[in-house]
Amino acid sequence: MRFVPMKDLLLLAGKKGIAYGAFEFWSVETARAAINAGSRLGLPVILQCGQTEIDMMGGFEATAATVRIAAADTKVPIALHLDHSLSYEACNAAIDAGFSSVMIDMSARPLEENIEETVRVAERARPEGVTVEAELGRLVGEEGAIAVKGPEAAQTDPKEAERFVRETGIDCLAVSIGTQHGQYRFEPKLNIERLKKIREAVRIPLVLHGGSGTPMGQVQEAIRNGINKVNICTDIVVAMGEQYTRTQGAEDFRYTTANLFTPACEAAERVITEKMRAFALKDLY
Repeated sequence: MRFVPMKDLLLLAGKKGIAYGAFEFWSVETARAAINAGSRLGLPVILQCGQTEIDMMGGFEATAATVRIAAADTKVPIALHLDHSLSYEACNAAIDAGFSSVMIDMSARPLEENIEETVRVAERARPEGVTVEAELGRLVGEEGAIAVKGPEAAQTDPKEAERFVRETGIDCLAVSIGTQHGQYRFEPKLNIERLKKIREAVRIPLVLHGGSGTPMGQVQEAIRNGINKVNICTDIVVAMGEQYTRTQGAEDFRYTTANLFTPACEAAERVITEKMRAFALKDLY
């Protein structure tokens, strides 16, 4: 199967005034949890993974094969996205393996270097029809080798965003407006006024990283003001981890693969379903 360019899905979301979730996966089972949720709701699925998850699955080719196995007989569109890549070489490997979208994250570097490296990736991806996401501003928390501290650290500057998008030709921009990677260590408060200014400055789809743990009301307000993609990882990990604990704590629990792993996968599917509905600005229940 050929994966759908993520850009197409985000432009569709923009026309509808909604967002689609991008869900982290690291196995056939976790990919299938998102695919099952999207299939049941009739919504496209964006599956994403960083280098850690790719290594867990055996590399770029094996990761693409994992999704193809999970998506057998699936009717909804599926995009496969490389998240938070720190090098041109990784983006190139993902494109060669059949990923339909890549993110080059040079947000920790000076602006000029961010632009230069992002242009390089965009020139590689564009002839293949592969979507390019990049980031401007830096989120609090840790994502791979990047660590940022403090809730006001380097939020995206609207004027820099306009220049960055114009000079790089990227398809979507990840913005920093107050979310955090991983679990929050402060009270989340999205900077919606900053988001509005960014939306006025650029006309491509905007991406909200660090969606896990952010109050849904704030996320939906961000969607109403230009966010078309929301990244979710930690909420899935937490749902599965907590379910493992509950499952093993049952008095009559006995270890089998089905007894231990099936409830956790079902928990992942439930949280993904809930997120998909909420990002589409529909009632949760």
